[in-house]
Amino acid sequence: MSIAILGAGAFGTALAVALSANGPVTLWARDTSWGRDNPRLPGVTLPQGVHVTDDLPAATAADTLLLALPAQAMGGFLAEHAPRLARKHLVSTAKGIDLSRLTGPSTLLTLACPRATVAVLTGPSFAADIARGLPTALTLACADAEAGRALQHELSTPVLRLYRTTDVMGAELGGALKNVIAIAAGVVIGAGLGDSARAAIITRGFAEMTRLSARLGARPETLTGLSGLGDLTLTCTSQQSRNFRYGQALGARQPFDAATTVEGAATARAVAALAGKIGCDMPIAAMVARLAEGRMTVDDAAQHLMTRPLKEE
Repeated sequence: MSIAILGAGAFGTALAVALSANGPVTLWARDTSWGRDNPRLPGVTLPQGVHVTDDLPAATAADTLLLALPAQAMGGFLAEHAPRLARKHLVSTAKGIDLSRLTGPSTLLTLACPRATVAVLTGPSFAADIARGLPTALTLACADAEAGRALQHELSTPVLRLYRTTDVMGAELGGALKNVIAIAAGVVIGAGLGDSARAAIITRGFAEMTRLSARLGARPETLTGLSGLGDLTLTCTSQQSRNFRYGQALGARQPFDAATTVEGAATARAVAALAGKIGCDMPIAAMVARLAEGRMTVDDAAQHLMTRPLKEE
């Protein structure tokens, strides 16, 4: 089986580095002028086992395609290139919910490529750690158990350990929703509200993640695994998390690098719309959406959450 990664951002590049330990990997990018040193992943020189190309037809000739694209870019990419992806094994690494359709990337892939085998690769991981060969465990979700087992073996390496599930919805929602909560955790720290408040945000945020996921048909136990609680813990406590740093800047009322993709900001808006549509209470996600859009101040957000009606846990 041949492997290609579509998208040479930090995470796609890191996966190419890691998977090249198993054999040749193709890494597709729109712009390959950077050669063997991708500025999106500083300090990492691509090994010889990684073939970099801007030739999409050549890249999509591989049997297994990892789509390392931003969640909000997935729909546009599929609208243009879906015929090239037919009958392939398609593995999404995006962590988000599409704003226009209010669905995750796996649903977009299934609708655009109904004859393909669709899977999701997600979990607690930073691109720099993967590229450096540090031990990492991820979740591979595929509704087809046999195909999932084959992909698990194909995409595991001595330092990249994959756990398998058939709960695609749960794994995908865990990866998307934790970004929203990570922004909220960053806001708390940036505003100087303390670690106790952050612990409360993480805990109540996890309750929101579980509640929405259950309403959408996910298995609750999936959210307690790597793709939910594991990823939530990592992104709410590390400066390597762009979503956390973005929230921290919001909380401190400081500017944030506009060139940096913050998946959780768009996902918060999508979650707020989706939760309203199905009648699911998501106060933290709604707060993050308002903060990201400039429709609420940090002080108002804190007061709103602390003055909600008292309830059982």
